[in-house]
Amino acid sequence: MGGGEVRVVVRKFDGSLHWHYTMVWLGEDEYGVWLGSPIGTIYSKGEESEVYATQERRVMLFPRDGWWTALFQEDPARLDVYCDVTTPSEWPHPGEVTMVDLDLDVCRTRGDRSVSIVDEDEFASHQEAYGYPSHVISHAQSAAESLSAALREGVEPFNARFRVWLAQVS
Repeated sequence: MGGGEVRVVVRKFDGSLHWHYTMVWLGEDEYGVWLGSPIGTIYSKGEESEVYATQERRVMLFPRDGWWTALFQEDPARLDVYCDVTTPSEWPHPGEVTMVDLDLDVCRTRGDRSVSIVDEDEFASHQEAYGYPSHVISHAQSAAESLSAALREGVEPFNARFRVWLAQVS
């Protein structure tokens, strides 16, 4: 597919529109599908058309069958890796990827490389509000724990692999 635009559409469990933005197809490897975005990419949330424009180049990994996505950011972003715990990504057609955000995020800070799981309170409240099934809860918790360990240990694709893809973003 190389170089075509891909619309990233993230929804909440109730189907409501969450984040949405356009990236460029970079390619695939053993970790999944990689998309990139240049400085100035517009991120929209819900019905808001322009929440912010990126100040750094980014690449995003969509693993095959994984319950997460990973966003890798250059300076000046404070976080070098931001993983969203989601349902597995679906590709309704080559120009769109969709997933459901399950609230939990796993982040690594650029400076000291500290790793944290965030939004656990939101995850807990949405379990009740949205009625997450037990298998969704267990997949989400397992994904957050394994991502946290992988980021701490610096295993691929969270160590250097993403830099190969980031170099392709103009």
